[in-house]
Amino acid sequence: MVLRAEKVRKVPQELAREPLNQRILQLKGLTVVESCTFTKSVTGTMFLEDHLLLFVLEGIYRVRFGSQEYIVRKNEMVLLQKSIMVEYEKSGEEGSDYVLDYMMFFLKEELLTEFIKMADLESSYPSVLVPVSVKAVNERLIHYINSLKPYFQETDSIKDGLIRVKLLELLFDIADADEQFLYQFLQLKRTNRKSITEVVEENITNPVSLNDLAYLSGRSLSAFKRDFQAIYNTTSPVRWIRNRRLDIAKEMLLHTSLSVTDVCFSTGFESLAHFSKVFKERFGVAPSTYKQPPQ
Repeated sequence: MVLRAEKVRKVPQELAREPLNQRILQLKGLTVVESCTFTKSVTGTMFLEDHLLLFVLEGIYRVRFGSQEYIVRKNEMVLLQKSIMVEYEKSGEEGSDYVLDYMMFFLKEELLTEFIKMADLESSYPSVLVPVSVKAVNERLIHYINSLKPYFQETDSIKDGLIRVKLLELLFDIADADEQFLYQFLQLKRTNRKSITEVVEENITNPVSLNDLAYLSGRSLSAFKRDFQAIYNTTSPVRWIRNRRLDIAKEMLLHTSLSVTDVCFSTGFESLAHFSKVFKERFGVAPSTYKQPPQ
């Protein structure tokens, strides 16, 4: 068996390169992706740069995060927090000629903050963590999703303000329809403080930034840097993380059959040229040297 590592796509940043069966609406604070196609199975891995609200109108969309798997079926939805890496498998069902129809809403922090203030949700913040869950979409939300589809036909002429109003309408409808989802929106803004070492170790080979790690640890960026420096006795968290990834990459090159490209993507680097440059700076030789058979 040949080992191969797939490049992790950062979304929504890299979704513009998707096939023609996918259409996108974008404005500051929001990216909406609508896709309708025929497929038996498509798999991949993506890193969520923003919070993701996913609706499935036809087919099945499986999302795996760590040991958890969420299966979103026809007329269901799920909300996932940003700064995590997930595996997915999406497919149509045999009885519907393998039609796969879904819509993804990527929500930035500022838009979520605006909604929480407008809806006056802070006073309703739950005392216990609300787990991620898959919820049924009621008839009103199904009509809303279908009403949004014509907007994808005229993306150049739709004003940003109108799309923003439509999105806020969606969030209000969701909060009104399901209290559990209302609490999940609040949790996205109040991530619990976690151990720095736990967050770093869990994400060391993911394409995360310091901002991502700070968010996942429940700290501001400045607090995260301060705590990181104290724990790891370093003045540069970025350099420490990069060197740790390079150490892991070196071991993978020596002890696995993965190619240099696969090792690059498997250890959180997003550019092969950058990976090769910093690897040579650290170890004095190019990464390809470690793949050469011994003389």
